[in-house]
Amino acid sequence: MRTARRIMVVVSAAVLGSAGVTVGLSVVGTPAIAASGSAAPAATVNMEAVVKAAQIDPRRPGTALTPGAEDSVLLVEKALAAKKLLAAKYVDGHFGTRTVDAYAAYQRKLGYTGLDASGLPGRTSLQKLGAGRFSVNHVLTPGKRLSSHGATMNARTKAMLAKAEDRLGRTLTITQGSYNPGGDPSSAGTHDGGGVLDISVRNMSTSTQTKVVRTLRQVGFAAWRRTPSQGDWPFHIHAVAISDTDMSPAAQHQVGDYYLGRNGLANRAPDDGPKVRKVTWEEFRRG
Repeated sequence: MRTARRIMVVVSAAVLGSAGVTVGLSVVGTPAIAASGSAAPAATVNMEAVVKAAQIDPRRPGTALTPGAEDSVLLVEKALAAKKLLAAKYVDGHFGTRTVDAYAAYQRKLGYTGLDASGLPGRTSLQKLGAGRFSVNHVLTPGKRLSSHGATMNARTKAMLAKAEDRLGRTLTITQGSYNPGGDPSSAGTHDGGGVLDISVRNMSTSTQTKVVRTLRQVGFAAWRRTPSQGDWPFHIHAVAISDTDMSPAAQHQVGDYYLGRNGLANRAPDDGPKVRKVTWEEFRRG
């Protein structure tokens, strides 16, 4: 008679955004058991840290490391090097352009194309890369695509927007949503993927516009007030959901520049928005 093995599983409650959208669910096994029945790898990659580094490090002028990401990035780089996709000299904890290119090559080997092979790690590709080498925690997922505020976005972005509106006490008007390849040419591809919104400022005073930008930043968006003097567009607010794993390379670059104190435009001028503690949506929810 076989003796049943008891495995205690703790399921954290799914966190609901103020719009009622499920945006997080984690399952922790004790001990973790691999599919073959052997213990899962002891090494662990923090996906939140890796994705943050993949947005910021390619925009740095040097090879500085993203705080808190070095160990996880090193594990990813070692796995890429083991697959002959990254030279050993670039296994340094800095998720720079060489690592982005190597990760994109790995995504293509998995059969991904387009934005799914941009070099920004997604949940499935990261877990496959770690098979036999590392497990993945702090998993990020954008959720399903849906329609909200008359625009296309994903569940994570919708939850972030709803929280910002709740804090502001007002509904925001979206003039351009996400997943809009070839849409407004002045957007330079930022809306091609997920996590990006343009917001109307009609009937908003300048001080109110600044308050909206500040609130969006506080819940995890890289956001700026845009003016006609900056480009071929009307006054509006541009917001990018930090660490959205569906975002386009152009949006990734804007997030990196936001963390580095830039304005998210091609001129990379100093950030002209309100100063806040920069956080992702997940960091905001954890407080």
